[in-house]
Amino acid sequence: MNTLAEGEKGAPDTDRTVNKYKAGARGSSDITTTDRPSSAAGPFSGSESTESALEATAGADSIPDGGVTAWLQVLGSWIILAETWGLVNAFGVYQTYYETNMLSSISSSSISWIGSVQGALLMMVSFVSGPLYDAGYFRHLIFVGLGLVVLGQFLTSLCSVYWQVLLAQGVMTGIGMGLSFLPSAAILAQYFRRRRALVLGISSTGSPLVGITLPIIFSRLEPRIGFAWTTRTIAFILLALSAIPLACMHTRLPPSEGAPRRIIDPTALREASFLTTVCGSFFVFLTLYVPFFYLQLYAETHGLASPDISPYVVTVLNAGSIVGRVVPNHLADRAGSVNMLLVCGVCTLVVLAGWFGIQNFAGLIVFALLYGGFSGGIVSLMPSVIISLTPDPGRVGARLGMNFLTTGVALLIGTPVAGAVVNGFGRSQWLGVIGYSTAGMLVGVSLHGTSRLLLWRTKGQVKA
Repeated sequence: MNTLAEGEKGAPDTDRTVNKYKAGARGSSDITTTDRPSSAAGPFSGSESTESALEATAGADSIPDGGVTAWLQVLGSWIILAETWGLVNAFGVYQTYYETNMLSSISSSSISWIGSVQGALLMMVSFVSGPLYDAGYFRHLIFVGLGLVVLGQFLTSLCSVYWQVLLAQGVMTGIGMGLSFLPSAAILAQYFRRRRALVLGISSTGSPLVGITLPIIFSRLEPRIGFAWTTRTIAFILLALSAIPLACMHTRLPPSEGAPRRIIDPTALREASFLTTVCGSFFVFLTLYVPFFYLQLYAETHGLASPDISPYVVTVLNAGSIVGRVVPNHLADRAGSVNMLLVCGVCTLVVLAGWFGIQNFAGLIVFALLYGGFSGGIVSLMPSVIISLTPDPGRVGARLGMNFLTTGVALLIGTPVAGAVVNGFGRSQWLGVIGYSTAGMLVGVSLHGTSRLLLWRTKGQVKA
């Protein structure tokens, strides 16, 4: 930080924050690149790498760590995450409706591709939105992204055949999500340092909250006004909410100048702990969202809940996820992100195996609450785990991108495979779905455990 101090001496008093940023960058011959804020922040967790990058350019004292403007960014991020991951979390209500009504002639596997494409594009397009955010296109990204999300919902209300729904709700909405969600989380790194984990945990609760409310809205309105106007009503709600982040969110610092972001980090391919973690993430996310997509349908087909009550199963899943996205992150500051990820993974696996024993509505609700909580911890901790496995802050963006790409592919194929099992196993179809989900989670958690063991043996890390 000495070189930064020298650079700051020459900065004028006016526009102090911006000039400190520029002076710090000029004052150090050692700093040739900066870690990008968009690359360093995942959708649901704090980012030490973003902190390192900002401290290396502007100084830690320039981050406000509060104030009205800073908390308005949290509000905007909360809304954007609600409109992106929230819709993914709530897709189960659409899955059930399509299978039992509008697209009843289409296989369960084909219908699940709609939600899978949506979630996969959310992750994969973030691979592109990161560099665009770095280049100073934050406002453009959230404007276009939220616009596509809302437009996709409106167009979904006009759909009547499968391919139309896939393009509108899957592709268009998914691209909009991918453009907006990562920048909306990354911008918080410019406003918070000491309370960043808490702030990102708070902002991430927007997604499960939509997962709670949207199934209720859909189940209440659809029988009265039909699918088209129910979907339009949801789109109008999203449109009204989108006005808030567009009005209040803006970057505090100018875009950093430096070398282009590296898409692939070759050093990561030589680190066994990183590779096993990413491979484990693939298998975890391959089956993580199967209950979110299929638990409501399972409840109806097994007589555990009537069609009027079954949408609340998705609501309970997301209610549990709210707690799971905040508490593990708070504990990870003391126990380590890798350790907490392993704990959440083991607990998720145990709960998932308990799916075999559900015999009544009470058991269904307990399962949904516990699974939502522990799986929410996995989602919120994953980016911070990747960051903790990256010794060089300048490589965090590339490694997060590699992980996003891997989990995006898993999201794309995981639930359609479960849908194929539903269609192809006859009377034992649900045993196949539960077995598939449990097996994928078991492989993923085992690989995460292997990564933790490698860290202990090679680096002697207890808190990781």
